[in-house]
Amino acid sequence: MGCTGCGQLSAWCHSRYVRRLADVTLGGRPLRIELSVRRLYCESLTCPKGTFAEQVPGLTVRYQRRTPELQGLVEAVGVVLAGRGGARMLRILNVALSRCTVLSQLMRVPLPLLETPRVLGVDDFALYDGTYGTLLVDATTRLPLTLWKGRDAEQLSHWLREHPGVEVVCRDGSLTYRQGITSGAPDAVQVSDRFHLWQGLSRRVQDIASAHRGCLTAALPPDRETDPAPVEETAGNTTADTRAGRHARRLFEAVHDLNSADRSHSSVARELGLDRRTVRKYARARTWQEVMRRPPRKSSTLDPYLDYLQQRWNEGQHSAKILHEELQTKGYLGHYQRVKMAVAPLRRGLPLDEPRERPPSPREAARWITTHPGRRGPHINDCLPRLLDHCPELRHTHDLVRRFASMLDNRDATPMPAWLDDLANSGLAPLAGLAGALREDRHAVAQGITTPYNSGVNEGRITDVKLQKRLMAGRAGVPLLRHRVILIAHLRRRYADRPTLAPG
Repeated sequence: MGCTGCGQLSAWCHSRYVRRLADVTLGGRPLRIELSVRRLYCESLTCPKGTFAEQVPGLTVRYQRRTPELQGLVEAVGVVLAGRGGARMLRILNVALSRCTVLSQLMRVPLPLLETPRVLGVDDFALYDGTYGTLLVDATTRLPLTLWKGRDAEQLSHWLREHPGVEVVCRDGSLTYRQGITSGAPDAVQVSDRFHLWQGLSRRVQDIASAHRGCLTAALPPDRETDPAPVEETAGNTTADTRAGRHARRLFEAVHDLNSADRSHSSVARELGLDRRTVRKYARARTWQEVMRRPPRKSSTLDPYLDYLQQRWNEGQHSAKILHEELQTKGYLGHYQRVKMAVAPLRRGLPLDEPRERPPSPREAARWITTHPGRRGPHINDCLPRLLDHCPELRHTHDLVRRFASMLDNRDATPMPAWLDDLANSGLAPLAGLAGALREDRHAVAQGITTPYNSGVNEGRITDVKLQKRLMAGRAGVPLLRHRVILIAHLRRRYADRPTLAPG
C-alpha cells in the first residue's frame, strides 16, 4: 500500500480498526459494510506522515463513510433534484440523508475543466425581480460554461481576457455585451442573433399597427364592418328597461354633465367614485348604448345550425332541450347550455345572435405582416390586402418587412445599407429608431444575416436555467445554481452517449 504523503510502499502494520461504510440498498434494504483495515507505518524517514490508513480500491475513499457507488448516487440525485427533492428521492431508495447533506455533497462535486470555446454564446437571464445574470455557453458542444450574477460589460470583458482564444461570439443586441466583447476580445467576430433581430422588427411593426388602430377595421369585408348606428336602433328599446341599461344611462348623463363644465377626468372620477378609465370610456361615448354594446361574438360549433334553430322556432318548437336533442341527431356535439343561450334572444323577440368577425388587434395585424406569404391562411390572404390598401403606412411597413425577410432567407446582407436608409426615411418613428440601433451594430447584424451562427443554444440553456431555479423554488444562490446547471448538462450528455442494450 502506498503512503498518502510520499507514495512509498509499505507493509509495516501499525494497528487495525473497523470502518463502517454505507452502500446502496440490497433487495430494498439498507446495506452497511463493516471492513477491517490496517494502519501502516511509513518507512520513509523524510515523510512527514508517521502512519497512514490503507484504502481498498473501488470500495473506500479517504474520510468517506459511503462507498463510491452510493456517493455517486447521492451526487447524481443532488444534481438532478437539488436538496429537498433529492432527500425525498433518496428516502424512497432507503438512503436517509437530509436536504442540507445532499446540497453539501453536491457542492463538493468538482466542475468539469473549462476549455476556452471557439464559438461562445452570451445571454442574460432573470435571477429574481430586477436582478439579472449572465450565462456563457459553448456553441460548439452546446454545454454551459459558467454563469454569474449581473450583466455588466466589465465582468464579461474580464472573463474573455482570462480565457483568450474565442473567435466568434453570438449575442443579442445588448449594448452592454457588445462593449464587453469589444473590450475583452477585440479580434472576435460578433454575431447578432437573427431571432432577436426579427423580434425587434416585429415589435416595431406592432407599435405602428397600434398607432393606426383606426385602420384595422378596414381588414373586414365591407358588409361586416362594425357600425355603431344600427346598434343604437336595435339595442335602444331592449336594454333601456334593464337594470344594467338604467345604470349605464345614469352614469353616462352624470359624466357628460360634469365634463360640460370643463372638468378633468380625474376630478370627475373622484366625485362619482369611479375609476378614471371608466370615466374616460363614458366621456368618449356618443350615446349610452355604445357603452352597453357587446363586442362581436366569436364563432362556435353551433353556428352551422343557426338556420335550423330559427326554422324550428318559427314552426313553434320553443323547448331548448328538444332542440338540443334534434341537433344531436344532425351531428351537433356541443352542450345543451349553448343551445339554451342561443335561443334566449328569440324568447325576447330578438333575432339570433350571429357571429360577427372582429377587427384584428394590433398584435394580430403585426403577425399577419411578419408571417411568410406562403404560410398565411386563406383568411389572412383575404383580409390583409384590404388592410394594406386602406393604410399606406402599413403597406410601406409590409414592404420593408418583406425586404428584410428576403435578406434573412437568402443569407445576403448586401441590400442592408439601402434598407436601413429606407427604414430611417420611412417617416415612421418606430422604424426610424430601429434603423439607428441597427446602423450602430451593422457589422454584427451583417454577420447574423450571413453566417450560420446564432443564439439558439443560448436560449435553450436559459430555459434549462429557469427550470433549475423553479426546482429549487428560486431560493438558490448563484454558486449552487451554477453548479447544478453545469453538472446536469454534463450528466445528461454522459447518459445520452451511453449505448442502450437490446432486450433479451
